[in-house]
Amino acid sequence: MPSASPNQPSLRIATYNIEWFTNLFGRNDVVLDDDEWSSRYMVKRGEQLRAIADVLRAMDADAILVIEAPDTGGNRNSVRALQNFAEAFGLRQSRALSGFESHTRQEISLLYDPDVVKVRHDPIGFPEDGKRKVRAPRFDSKFRYDMGDNGHSDIHTFSKPPLEVELTHKETGKILRLIGVHAKSKAFHGARNDPKTAKSVAISNRSKQLAQCVWIRQRVEDHLAAKEPVIVLGDFNDGPKQDAFEEIFGKSGVEVVLGDPDKPETYLSDPNASIWLDPMQGWALSSARFYHSGLKWYVNTLLDYVMLSPDLADSATWSIYHPFDDPACFSNEALREALLTASDHFPVCVDLAL
Repeated sequence: MPSASPNQPSLRIATYNIEWFTNLFGRNDVVLDDDEWSSRYMVKRGEQLRAIADVLRAMDADAILVIEAPDTGGNRNSVRALQNFAEAFGLRQSRALSGFESHTRQEISLLYDPDVVKVRHDPIGFPEDGKRKVRAPRFDSKFRYDMGDNGHSDIHTFSKPPLEVELTHKETGKILRLIGVHAKSKAFHGARNDPKTAKSVAISNRSKQLAQCVWIRQRVEDHLAAKEPVIVLGDFNDGPKQDAFEEIFGKSGVEVVLGDPDKPETYLSDPNASIWLDPMQGWALSSARFYHSGLKWYVNTLLDYVMLSPDLADSATWSIYHPFDDPACFSNEALREALLTASDHFPVCVDLAL
């Protein structure tokens, strides 16, 4: 868990998928710090809330992209819920920001320290209805794109529109562009007992996910062309060499967003993803841990990333707060238990020297 030199301006940014965070809040976003069961297996709501707060304090990030943030809609508001949570547990990351409302109960929101950064939701592009092919329309609209070679284009949308943030570091005045992502899941959603249907669903889901990643990559390229530092972070539900259907499309969604490694001036950096791109060596990093009911075993995978534009990458240090794989987390029993209680994902952080 590295930190920058005390004499050098720095910024710590993290992404953290917090499993069913929304179910820890009641009507009008009241924090449910009680002994009722949470949506995590055998974890009480109060236990999960305190574990989340303990993890956030240990990370000590200036800005945290929260994936599966509390819901917005009806009497619920993600920003209000996160700020109520921060106040209840005395966190320095006391303010929150959300963008376009999700079509699910899981938002993408930013929890941040207002003394360190100033942020605003700044969506780029124009709304489109999908009737024509347009490069990188606004993320809450429709994107017509052909993922195959049959000349037929499909209309793609985000159920969770990426959160676009203009972030200003108050001490230095440096402005960064953040794109927070929760890409489409490749889960079969009930089709597992029918192999033919399962294969069709898997290919369809991968096609939709890749189209989303193409959409994000187009936005990244526009920022790079404008010489704007950009960070793409979040849960991609994907990674290089993780899917048998990857051969159909040639590459993973993560690789699409990273760009062409032969063009370093436009290639995004994430060393955790890069390990997957090398020939498999019998091990890999991971940011999530799930119980596999068929195997009756816990499995680890890398789903969460922080990708940096070339102008930011040289000064950056990445870390994954994994309770077993990070020696500092493993040796700190309280933090290790908090990570296991809080979520099935673990935070990915990057320290930037500004």
